[in-house]
Parts: sequence; C-alpha cells; structure tokens
Amino acid sequence: MTRPGTAATVMGITMILAVVLFSLLYPLLPGYDPYAQQLAAAFVRPFTDGRYPLGTDSLGRDLASRLALAGRITLGLVLVIVLVNAVIGMAIGTVSGYFRGVTDNVLMGVADIQLAVPMTLVIMAVSAIRGPSTALMATILGVTFWVGYARVARSVALGLSGRDFVIAPKLLGARSGWVMRKHVLGHVTAPVLILATADLGNVLIMISSFDYLGLGVQPPTPSWGLMITDGQKYLRQAPYLTIVPAVALLLVIGGTLLASRRFTDEGQGLRRARRASRTGRGALAKEVTA
Repeated sequence: MTRPGTAATVMGITMILAVVLFSLLYPLLPGYDPYAQQLAAAFVRPFTDGRYPLGTDSLGRDLASRLALAGRITLGLVLVIVLVNAVIGMAIGTVSGYFRGVTDNVLMGVADIQLAVPMTLVIMAVSAIRGPSTALMATILGVTFWVGYARVARSVALGLSGRDFVIAPKLLGARSGWVMRKHVLGHVTAPVLILATADLGNVLIMISSFDYLGLGVQPPTPSWGLMITDGQKYLRQAPYLTIVPAVALLLVIGGTLLASRRFTDEGQGLRRARRASRTGRGALAKEVTA
C-alpha cells in the first residue's frame, strides 16, 4: 500500500528532474551556442530542423540552447535565494523561540516590519536609481523571504525550550549556543526544509516576474521570464517563442507543488493526530476526576 501523496511526489520530482537534466546536459551536445545569431535561420519552427530541435528566435538563435542556459541561471538563482532565506530565517527563529522574552519580541517585531515593506516596490525603486541587474534583484530577494522560515523555526524552538533535554544541559552550565546546535536545530531543520521545498515555486514565480518586467536578468543573457517577454512580440507569427519557456516554468512550479504535497499532508495529519491525542487525554482526565 503506497503512502498518501507518494504518486504526486514521484510525478513532481520527475517533472523537476526533466527540466534540470535538460538544462545541465543539453550544453554538452555539439553545436551548443545560446548566443550565435543566424538571421537566415530566424523563426525556424520546433521539430522541423535537426540543428534547432526547439526552433529559433527572431535573430536565428537556437531556442533549446537559450532555454538550457536560462534554466541554469533561473534555477540557480532560485536555489541560492531560498537557501539564504532559509538559513537566515532558521537562525532568527531558533534564537527567538529559544530565548523568548525581550529577544523574541524584538526579533518578531523586525519580522513584522519586514512583512510590511513592499519588496516589489523596493526593487523597482532601486532599479530606477541604479539600473536593473541580476545581482541587485538577487541581493534584495535574498534577504526578503526569511520571515516564514523564522516563524516556523520559532514555533518549533518554543515547543522545545521547556523540554527536559533542553533544560538539563543549561542547568549543568552548557552554553546556549551549544544547546541550540545540539538539541534544537536538528528538530527545526526538517520543517524548514519542507517549507523551502514548497517555496521554490513561489520564488521562481517572483524571479520570472521581475525578469518579465525587465528588472532582473538583462539581454542578451537569457532567462525564462525574459524569453517570454521577447516571445510576446511575435505571438502570432511564432507562438512557440512564448510557449516553450512557459512550459519549462510550469513544469518546475507544478513539480515543486506536487513534490511538497506529501510532506505538507503528512504535517497536517501529524498535527491532527496530536490534537486528537490531547483531546483524548483531556476527556480521559475528566472521566477519572468525575
């Protein structure tokens, strides 16, 4: 008997792997050049020429080559941004939940302020002043989405701070940093990783949106969002210029949603079981005292 969500997880991982392997392996084929222009070969349709399996754009550039390079750039940015935010959020949330009190109030106050700042407007404003760039977008997004991770880590750390295996080392003189590393972080990591998996698709949408608006990756470097923007100019003449990168985006976003579904369902089931267990113990206690 398969566990709930297993089929969806396998399908999601397969979708993601298909795009990742294409992005990594296609450049190994001979003739790979995402920047070479052949105006005589402009607007070659997909699957009509062996040299250009996914067709060419308005400048005769190989669409498959550009899609693969865009995949490496876009997915690389997504992984770095999610990893940085997860580490920052996990550190802040763990410290906040472990120490409680003033430390918790200050750090969660900073988190509330962070949520109140519209990062999209910040990126647009800074881009207007300094000019759009990949580094600028990645830097701002790299310190923007940590609040969700911090709250998850804080919730776990709060629940652990009163447990015997956390209190005992402190009574014996162990430093707080050692206690957090040895007895708290291990419990915090799993839920943070689950959130990070689900967040991959959200960050991918955000990056592609900024690229689409011209605030991220700049031509001639390709990205999926930028390729969709360029393809819109020729939507009637060559709709595949928009469809191909859009399909790549949908595969990865859909894959992350499916891949994280099982862990999300298991987490919800575990929470329901804990609530039922507490309710059952409460009912039993009432019967005993009655």
